[in-house]
Amino acid sequence: MDLSLSSEQVQIQNLAKELAENELAPRAAVVDRDALFPRDNVNKLAELGLLGLTIPGEFGGGRLDPLSVVLCLEQLSKACPSTALVLGDHLDAASIMVAGGGDEAKSRLLPSMARGEKLGTVAISERGSGCNPFNVETAAKAVDDHYVVNGSKVFITSGEQAEVHFVAVRTNPEQPGPGGQSYLFVEKGNPGFSLGESYERMGFRGVSPRELVFEDCRVPKDNLVGGEGGYLGIQLMTGGSIVIGAAAVSLGIAQVAVEASIKYAKERLQVGKQPLTSYQAVKFMLIEMSTAVDVARAMVYQAAAALSGGPGGPPVACFKAKLFASEMALEVTDRALRVHGGTGYCRDLPIERYYRDARGMTLHGIPTELLKDFIGMFML
Repeated sequence: MDLSLSSEQVQIQNLAKELAENELAPRAAVVDRDALFPRDNVNKLAELGLLGLTIPGEFGGGRLDPLSVVLCLEQLSKACPSTALVLGDHLDAASIMVAGGGDEAKSRLLPSMARGEKLGTVAISERGSGCNPFNVETAAKAVDDHYVVNGSKVFITSGEQAEVHFVAVRTNPEQPGPGGQSYLFVEKGNPGFSLGESYERMGFRGVSPRELVFEDCRVPKDNLVGGEGGYLGIQLMTGGSIVIGAAAVSLGIAQVAVEASIKYAKERLQVGKQPLTSYQAVKFMLIEMSTAVDVARAMVYQAAAALSGGPGGPPVACFKAKLFASEMALEVTDRALRVHGGTGYCRDLPIERYYRDARGMTLHGIPTELLKDFIGMFML
């Protein structure tokens, strides 16, 4: 497969890189330390049109191919993974609306999502079923022209800040698994919808994670996305792009950890004024780290490029890329800590933040062990 980038893809990559270096990186440490939602960063994303990357032009977006989205998320993650994750979940929410929303709902919501007036997110995880997207328990009962929703969602990215949530619900309690599930979008301020517990996270501390609580929450049937029981169809259409976006975040974290480690190893002098790079053990470690990132990048880019072949694309390649990239990032950031020694364990440098965020990506979306189960469904 030819993975040479087009001029448009290089343009979006450079735009994201410039934004990351000039705007996001200077604020990243404060966002992490104080658990601040990066609102200024999100406003900048909106100003540059990046909140509309998965939204068609007819709705005010600049819909680009999956590889372009990956290139953007990778660059942003090198500076501020929290901002990249907020963007990724917003783009996922927009993709779900594009895939299954009604004409009126699309015309009303997508332009405001593209402009950044409405931040979107996806709500699947629950206390009882965890991150398994096929075992949701939040119930939506049809009553006249509404659904009455009861239940809760946990660990939701942008939960406190988002204006529209795409919520996985069970519309048919008699049918287990994904066949009885649907997507509803619930807007901020909807009666019966409130915010519950907030979470003091180890990493990705700027994404405003909250519990979403639904207590006899009346949601218009027009807010149904993909039809009743249409959850699986939407997942098949959007799941590959959602997972590959998460892989891109891991890729960016690992790459910046490698770059920081090489720079530190060249500058850190030991006894005899020899840099760390003069020691074979350190040199080999750096080479192995860089090679692992290159392998992951090839997997992620190839899977993203394959998604352009049609709706949904081959999800197993995206699942494998996410699995490898997230575990690779954890290993690379752990090695980066070893290269930096005690200095890297301190908050004076961002290495410990890279490690915490990398660990989070093995849990975000579909966690590592569950991913293996899904890959097995395709392979075995």
